[in-house]
Amino acid sequence: MSDFTYKLFIDGQFVDSTGDNTIKVINPATEEVIGLVPEGTVEDSKRAVAAARKAFDDGPWGRYTPRERGAVLVKMADIMQRRFAELVDLNIAEAGSIRPLAEFLQVGVPVNAMRDFGDRIVYQYDWEKAVPPFLNAGGVMGIQQGIVQRTAIGVASLITAYNFPLFLNVFKLAPALAAGCTVILKPSPDTPLEALVLGEIADEAGLPAGVLNIIPAGIEASAELTTNRAVDMVSFTGSDVVGRRVYSQGADTLKRVVLELGGKSANIITEGVDLEKVVPNILNNFLTHSGQGCSLQTRTLVHESLLGEVTSAIKAALDHVKIGDPADPSVGMGPLISEKQRAHVEGIIKAGRDEGAELIYGGGRPAGLEKGFFVEPTVFVTTDNAKTVAQKEAFGPISTIIPFKDDAEAVRIANHSDFGLGGGVWAKDPVRALGIARQLRTGQVTINGGGADLSPWTPFGGWKQSGLGREWGEAGLEEYLQTKSIIWPAGNPA
Repeated sequence: MSDFTYKLFIDGQFVDSTGDNTIKVINPATEEVIGLVPEGTVEDSKRAVAAARKAFDDGPWGRYTPRERGAVLVKMADIMQRRFAELVDLNIAEAGSIRPLAEFLQVGVPVNAMRDFGDRIVYQYDWEKAVPPFLNAGGVMGIQQGIVQRTAIGVASLITAYNFPLFLNVFKLAPALAAGCTVILKPSPDTPLEALVLGEIADEAGLPAGVLNIIPAGIEASAELTTNRAVDMVSFTGSDVVGRRVYSQGADTLKRVVLELGGKSANIITEGVDLEKVVPNILNNFLTHSGQGCSLQTRTLVHESLLGEVTSAIKAALDHVKIGDPADPSVGMGPLISEKQRAHVEGIIKAGRDEGAELIYGGGRPAGLEKGFFVEPTVFVTTDNAKTVAQKEAFGPISTIIPFKDDAEAVRIANHSDFGLGGGVWAKDPVRALGIARQLRTGQVTINGGGADLSPWTPFGGWKQSGLGREWGEAGLEEYLQTKSIIWPAGNPA
């Protein structure tokens, strides 16, 4: 029995699809159907794009001042806060998060981000900058002055992944709306409910019709959102395989494309560190959301003098991790999102075994859980960074431990990856840690755990095949803006 039933959200209303297909939303811990939504068609995508285009070209949103747009975002944050408990429960059921993760990262951080864009960024951002008077050609062409304006790029297609649904939706939607864009939000078919609830929130907050459109859709309808000439930019979060396809689809019309893709991040543990602090960090980097996080540091690079001590501590700690339905507050790790994803993770584990990596923990399915898409926490040790378990993103609870002799070798191993999203360094000497961090070819590096880590002031994004562009804070806002120079002669009216 479905608890949640939604329609598509187009032009300010919940409307029926032009097709007959539906998407069943499955609780990944129980395999029960918890929701039912329409699967958008190509025609539905065209309707959504047309609504967004009209809202941008003819509607009031792009003509609102930053202060007026910010006020709407703050209202949306207020409504999200009021519905906080409901959103947490929905995330646990839809995405399979344990409650602490749902409360902090899956819902709490997005609420704060929506408020930060509405309360701080739209007021602090330098939307117009004066151009000082300039003597062209030594004065032959007169004196020139003007402004450089930053203005919304237009219609944006926002395509998000299943692992952190509300988080990813908001970290695209908030800067797009703050910039003055109109959008089509296309959530993952695995987690569409946390996107569609944003339609209710936007409507209550007074967002004008057509500014936000929400279309859960399959491959063909999604391709319409990346190829349609009326779309000015695409922001995509997902796998590097699909990201390449999105990049090529936007190329024909030279759209701006922002890609937040995969990772195989390295966590470098040098000698002399306090393992009581380090080991919990290692565990978090492959157990958080069952390893379904793009920037998780799932390659653990350990100084060879610490290898035995680290592996023993990890195995002992994993014995106390309770796996099960995240609705149970005592559970420490929940399920993967789907049977398809579990099969992918189990394929990585099989490759690790077949290639000779040493399996020191897990590798199977937990006993006593007949329903749900669960996999045991799994740990490999290998000296070969070229193995599948060290190179391919699993998006599951797998950690690969690799010993190193010195800092230079640690940096070489860490950088030997197609990805460059996250990274970590643990060192007793902070100067040494900073020196290592500066050599890592990756978008973010945390030192000694990184503190709060999720700062709205720091850009988020990757190098190499981890993507293009940045999200979060002002860097995220700028992806949705174009620069315009407006010039006039000084002291020489027409």
